[in-house]
Amino acid sequence: MVHSKYLLSFVITLAAIQSIHAVDYVVTNTATNTTGGSRFNNEIGFTYTKQTLTNATGFIWKIFRQRTTADRKNVSKVSLFIDDMDGVAYADNNEIHLSARYIGSYSSDLKREIAGVLFHEMTHIWQWNGNGQTPGGLIEGIADFVRLKSGYVPSHWVQPGKGDRWDQGYDVTARFLDYLNGLRNGFVADLNKKMRTGYSANYFVDLLGKTVDQLWSDYKAKYGK
Repeated sequence: MVHSKYLLSFVITLAAIQSIHAVDYVVTNTATNTTGGSRFNNEIGFTYTKQTLTNATGFIWKIFRQRTTADRKNVSKVSLFIDDMDGVAYADNNEIHLSARYIGSYSSDLKREIAGVLFHEMTHIWQWNGNGQTPGGLIEGIADFVRLKSGYVPSHWVQPGKGDRWDQGYDVTARFLDYLNGLRNGFVADLNKKMRTGYSANYFVDLLGKTVDQLWSDYKAKYGK
């Protein structure tokens, strides 16, 4: 009887812990009457999409080294909408909006591409943005850094060493961040943690001992660019 009580207590505690970590994913296709909306249903599907969102969240927590709920944003629900809109996708207020037009026009491996897009957008859901002070190029660069580490890299991305500015954003900044992460294991996680309450260019000095401009010069010199 005592053993049963302890077992029941353990199960209840485990369930409570799991509920704390649980994130609800809701996927809605508002563009079913479009070519892209139909293609989403037929070639991607709701099950694959929800699993990709789940996988992305776990991967992002790992990249950011957010091992406890105290380390993370308090997000219990993420809603994904497939909409009839221009562009590719955007994230706002724990929602991701994915373009049915982009889905309809994409000519290569559609499921792989959408997985990469979702890893990028889910990063925006979970990353810290310095209370709005972090440069947009760095925000987008971190999201593409996560996509880079996930392996969902599009063929059109720039190669390491390319780009005009460190905060150019997207693939350019992602490649730079990957270089910096090689200088200090966990650099991106540490930088993201610092941006929980604000942003300063001195964070690069704090973590790597050089200004971001010096680091960019070193990066360009390494690749002869």
